[in-house]
Amino acid sequence: MSLFLLKRLATLIGTLIGASVIVFLVLEILPGNAAQLLMGPDAAPEAVAALASKLGLDQPAWTRYWHWIGGILTGNLGDSYAYSSPVLDLILERLSLTVPLALMAMALTTVLALLVGVTAAARHNKLGDVGLMGMTQIGIAIPNFWFAILLILVFSVNLQWFSAGGFDGWGEGIGGVAAGIKALLLPALSLAVVQAAILARITRSAVLEVMREDFVRTARAKGVSQRAVLWTHVLRNAMIPVVTVMGMQFSELLAGTIVVENVFYLPGLGRLIFQAISNRDLIVVRNCVMLLAAMVVIVNFVVDVLYAVIDPRIKASDI
Repeated sequence: MSLFLLKRLATLIGTLIGASVIVFLVLEILPGNAAQLLMGPDAAPEAVAALASKLGLDQPAWTRYWHWIGGILTGNLGDSYAYSSPVLDLILERLSLTVPLALMAMALTTVLALLVGVTAAARHNKLGDVGLMGMTQIGIAIPNFWFAILLILVFSVNLQWFSAGGFDGWGEGIGGVAAGIKALLLPALSLAVVQAAILARITRSAVLEVMREDFVRTARAKGVSQRAVLWTHVLRNAMIPVVTVMGMQFSELLAGTIVVENVFYLPGLGRLIFQAISNRDLIVVRNCVMLLAAMVVIVNFVVDVLYAVIDPRIKASDI
């Protein structure tokens, strides 16, 4: 297990270094001048040059890269061009919304997918199986931004059960937390539906494959109930492909918040990235994209560790 963790940790560090280089270079080759954008199109060239020097934009690319990496390691991400405030403070403020939103969406995805996938597998080739798989096919075809608009029309405009957008913070006490969860429920559901449909089909296939194993027939021969066989014996042995897809889906949920947060007008990380791109606030864009890349890499690392937890027979050489 120690060798397994060391190999995965080395891969994590190498991937983060590679991702940092790619993120920096991609943003470097974009056209435009951040200093010119901040000063306006009619600004004097001397003023634009002075601002570029103040922001460090006149330094060589490799120098700015090392300053950026050093700032990440020390917690100094610099100041936003547009907001004139520390980038770290901006990111932490927005993460207090985006992370709970992604976790809520992942929780809804997992619960819906496991219920639908296991239920469909238990009714293989029956009406229930066909109906549930038909629903998942519809779910896969629905864009999450369109479903978000549909949820707003139904639950906010017509039924008036939820707010159409905005987020007032988490407040204080249980009431404040409940209000925050209620404000994020529709966005989380709009993110979860498509991912739950995909994961449900993966779960159904994995469960059906495990149900053909000899130990399942043995458990049934011993008189174990169908429900106990499915949820205790079969599901755990079917979880490796399911966990793999869950790891990839969490990454997609983080990326999907950029669109959904703008639909619901939520002040999260996705909206910050959208506004920073509009303002050509590259220092904010660079650090936000790197943060998302780091989250994706860390999630994949956790998934690899879960492999060994789910199936102790897995060794470092297997992955």
